[in-house]
Amino acid sequence: VQLQASGGGLVQAGGSLRLSCAASGRTFSSYIMGWFRQAPGKEREFVAAISRGGARTYYADSVKGRFTISRDNAKQTEYLQMNSLNPGDTAVYYCAAGAQEGTVTVATRYDYWGQGTLVTVSS
Repeated sequence: VQLQASGGGLVQAGGSLRLSCAASGRTFSSYIMGWFRQAPGKEREFVAAISRGGARTYYADSVKGRFTISRDNAKQTEYLQMNSLNPGDTAVYYCAAGAQEGTVTVATRYDYWGQGTLVTVSS
């Protein structure tokens, strides 16, 4: 499956952005989907994940209550709605596909990655 992330940009603290990840190729609905981010000089970190049917969602503590992950299997797209953004959220955001239940927070367990989209939050 090929993944294309979009929706990043520059936003002021307290603002919102919605990221999208469009998939093509093999059946999108068969994959657990996730979002990770990587800030300059830091390791890639887990942000959120969603089960194949969308019933289960998982969040990093740092984004819980502010970010919402969702998916539309008919459109083969996952989303990350980001609210109440702060400068600490500045990073390149990557979408990923292919982990299994129980390993959704582990980057190395994902088989496919998008190219990343930059989110910059100004203070």
